[in-house]
Amino acid sequence: MTCLVEIPTALRALCEGELQVQVPVGNVRSIVRALDERFPGFREQLGQSFAVAIDGELIHDPWLEPVPAGTELHFLPVIAGGQETQVSVNAAYAAPEDVEAAVALLAEAGSQGRVLAGGTDLIVQMRTGQCSPQLLVDVKRIPALGVCELGTEVLRLGAALSSAVLREQPEVRRVFPGLVEAAELIGSEQVQGRASLGGNLCNGSPAADTVPALIVADATCIVAGPTGMREVPVAAFCTGPGETVLGTGELLVELRVPRPPARTSDAYLRFTPRSEMDIAVAGAAARLELGDDGRCRGARVAIGAVAPTALLVPEAAEALVGSDLGEDALEAAAAAVRAASRPIDDVRAPAAFRTHLVGVLSKRVVRIAASRAAGEPG
Repeated sequence: MTCLVEIPTALRALCEGELQVQVPVGNVRSIVRALDERFPGFREQLGQSFAVAIDGELIHDPWLEPVPAGTELHFLPVIAGGQETQVSVNAAYAAPEDVEAAVALLAEAGSQGRVLAGGTDLIVQMRTGQCSPQLLVDVKRIPALGVCELGTEVLRLGAALSSAVLREQPEVRRVFPGLVEAAELIGSEQVQGRASLGGNLCNGSPAADTVPALIVADATCIVAGPTGMREVPVAAFCTGPGETVLGTGELLVELRVPRPPARTSDAYLRFTPRSEMDIAVAGAAARLELGDDGRCRGARVAIGAVAPTALLVPEAAEALVGSDLGEDALEAAAAAVRAASRPIDDVRAPAAFRTHLVGVLSKRVVRIAASRAAGEPG
């Protein structure tokens, strides 16, 4: 008889990238010993201060707690600055199986509740003391939040759908290559096994990679709350760094992306100091529709990491529509993008450099999207 153990994000590299493993039942001590035998160093890296959740019930003094067959065990270690610390281990843990139950839990908890989807941002924020929620609502067991369905008119993406699952959908990649390549830029292989599109959006980072790609795709957020469901365009979802339109008790359930017309495609590019696992200094996305004559019939251009939120730039689209996408049109679009930018100076780049970069990236993504719309490889 076995139980299912979810490997903590920080330990997945040690555990050969495994997200979940089956281990023989016993108590928590024997399970940790079995994991340490399978993955040497597991016990040491787990540390002394941790809690566990067994099928959603938080256990604070877990060593001798029995773990029955067929249950799911979550470790909740907190390790910061090389020292074991106990940050927010008093948070209750709930794993509802439907949207209504999740909304009720969040509404009751108010500002003290947080949604746990992938957790790749939330757990870090808890470890560094940026937030100390009293309730974690794990939404991964809700079927509606894991959907990935491409229909004749719309692509439906559950808010808890991981980047790793999305990138394994060949038809989605064919229709929305820019959106998929943006999702592929979120963290490492291990992080992508947990990181969700909904979480990337709800975190409210101006530098989130998927947000400009979702904006040019004209995506809509389906939000559930105590008063029912509502729809919010992705372009209006984030209101500032770390801030969104979500109110008390509200939960992002799904992203709906209209299927584009024929001879339409998208692209996303970013600039980072490092080639992998870095935050965008500037990002740009474009979606173009071409007419039979090869001229631009429709366009959407969005930029990220150069303003308090990702921005749709209608003036850039206006510069492209009706043109043959020659250098003059591309430069006009780049000028519109630069004018819309409101970057800051920080340790990653000065504002002037970001402004220059986003103009360069916008021209490149327009070229790539146009090439894809024309049916050319790449």
